[in-house]
Amino acid sequence: MEVKIIGAGLAGSEAALQLSKRGIKVKLYEMRPNKTTGAHVGADCAEFVCSNSLGSLDITNASGLLKKEMELLGGELIKVALKNSVPAGSALAIAREDFSKAITKMIELDENIELIREELIEIPEGNVIVASGPLTSDKLALSIKSFTNDEHLHFFDAIAPIVEVDSINFDKAFWASRYDKGEASYINCPMNKEEYERFYNILINAPRIEQHEVDKKSKFFESCLPVEVLASRGVDTLRFGPMKPVGLIDKRTGVENYAVVQLRQDNSAKTLFNLVGFQTNLKWGAQKELLQSIPGLENVNIVRYGVMHRNTFINSPQVLKPTLEAKNRECLFFAGQLTGTEGYTESIATGMYAGINMARRIMGQEPMQLPKETILGALVQYISNSEHKDFQPINSNWALVPPIELPKKERKNKRLKNELLAKRSLETLEKFLDINQEL
Repeated sequence: MEVKIIGAGLAGSEAALQLSKRGIKVKLYEMRPNKTTGAHVGADCAEFVCSNSLGSLDITNASGLLKKEMELLGGELIKVALKNSVPAGSALAIAREDFSKAITKMIELDENIELIREELIEIPEGNVIVASGPLTSDKLALSIKSFTNDEHLHFFDAIAPIVEVDSINFDKAFWASRYDKGEASYINCPMNKEEYERFYNILINAPRIEQHEVDKKSKFFESCLPVEVLASRGVDTLRFGPMKPVGLIDKRTGVENYAVVQLRQDNSAKTLFNLVGFQTNLKWGAQKELLQSIPGLENVNIVRYGVMHRNTFINSPQVLKPTLEAKNRECLFFAGQLTGTEGYTESIATGMYAGINMARRIMGQEPMQLPKETILGALVQYISNSEHKDFQPINSNWALVPPIELPKKERKNKRLKNELLAKRSLETLEKFLDINQEL
């Protein structure tokens, strides 16, 4: 038995490694570098495109709990991510090139996986996992559209600029993590009210790259909005969003500033940093003017400008079972952002889920369905819920799991609530794994 996987991104790479360690042969198809996506910059497997962060490691955060669940379920990429982490406070950020090279090497050396540099333009017969991602090629997208008998939904995603650390002016910028959590691993560029208003006026008047007419009707994904779109909602929107100054004190001055731009380490050499929450579709000249209006970045060297690209996903509630298997074709699974699970951690997790369930199908076992009390179980059940009429991409979050009752006096204690939800999830998953020891 063999499985064909379309796409060697985060989800496809994880699925391939899950199948391999169960002794199943895999043909892993990746169209790069022969055909590019417009957003990827290299040919390695499991490339991080927009950001280099997998989000929080704290299990009282839904994303942090999802990582812990993946560890318990035997996730492969999460192990490599932890080995290639860079300082980012309580978040798991990775040296993206080192991570991708490590995954590529694992796959190329794996005797059960054949990495094929070729574009598949239609869904093949047999055992298949489609993990072609939100940047699925046009021809394959048409094949998926034909299979699903449904129009694709789509939204726009944007990438933040990356700059050289040596070009940052540390007479103005300072190192800190919010509320001093963990190592002081973020670079912070502070603004007073006058500096912020000047920055804001440059931003709202900056020229943007024009979208194609057909794309103007498309939707932005709310958690990855371009900075210029956020700014259009009001002068203070950024100060309560990506430029929130709360918990960031420059110890040289003791001042909590009016607004702060944060930069996060992007590579293991600590030479490159990306602007946190600064996804943008401004023209490149306008981006340079905007960034150089930020205190500390007056002479910054931009090594990658922000860009925008269209992300595609299927109408999963109508297409998928809660196992990520297609409703109308056995042994065809979908995984990753193509399913409408938004985020790097979620992409890896659904790749793991699809890989495990494909293996179970091949071995004559019923695909697993995780309890809804777990974050991954709840996420997969949410995207496959046929009652959704206007399905949109979603990250892991506490609203997906069944609520937990607290005494009246504790109901506003968010930290306690999340601690109890995390505890219930891990206990539920451990019991599930005790019963299903073959996993």
